[in-house]
Amino acid sequence: MHPLLKPEFGLLIWTLVAFLIVFFILKKFAWPAIIKGLKDRQQSIADSLATAEKVKEEMAQLKNENEALLAKAREERGQLLKEARETKDRIINEAKEQAKTEANKIILEAQEAINTQKMAAITDVKNQVGKLVIEVSEKVLRRELADKKDQEAHIRGLVNEVKLN
Repeated sequence: MHPLLKPEFGLLIWTLVAFLIVFFILKKFAWPAIIKGLKDRQQSIADSLATAEKVKEEMAQLKNENEALLAKAREERGQLLKEARETKDRIINEAKEQAKTEANKIILEAQEAINTQKMAAITDVKNQVGKLVIEVSEKVLRRELADKKDQEAHIRGLVNEVKLN
């Protein structure tokens, strides 16, 4: 048989001794570094998971804050639109009232002007009629009282009428 398939007792002991030496050297120097590396990696993974969870919570909080801000902005926009509509309606109503007031004022002024012009026209017509009456009366009297005796008789009649009144 081949010597590797059936090793001798001395080879087994030296192989065992060499294995134990390598095992203790590895245990003393390599394994603590390997275990430390694994623990560091495990801690790093745990820290990363905690950070991720914290970031997730912060993102959820930011999302809630953003939604609250959007709701508040929508509410403020609605309030501004409502105020703008109310202001528009108030301005329109004020303009209508002012227009009515101005129209009534203009109508009253026009009526006063019409009445003033009407009175002036009536006065003018009366004056003209009075002048015409005087002129016609004067002409009639001149014709009727062309004679001095007729004039004196007419004057005496007027004086008697005045005395009677």
